[in-house]
Amino acid sequence: MQSGGRKQVDVARLTADVAAAGVEILSAHCAADRVRLQYSPEEIVTFGERSTLKKAIASSRALYKFFTLLEVQLKRAEDSSR
Repeated sequence: MQSGGRKQVDVARLTADVAAAGVEILSAHCAADRVRLQYSPEEIVTFGERSTLKKAIASSRALYKFFTLLEVQLKRAEDSSR
C-alpha cells in the first residue's frame, strides 16, 4: 500500500486494460458508423429496437462523461509538466 491509504496501481494491467478498451471503443465506433452511413436517423428511430437505442445512448453518454474527465486530467498533467 502507498501512503495515504491509496491502493497501489498495477501499471501493466492498467495499460493492457486501457489498450483493450481502446480496441473495443474503436470497434463500437466502426459499428455505429456503418449504421449511420447506411440509414437515416429517422429510419433508425422508426425501425430500431427502442430499448437497444436507449441503452446505446446511455452508454455513449457515460463514455463521453468518462473521457471528458480523462481529458481534463490529461490537460492538467500536461500543463503541470510545462
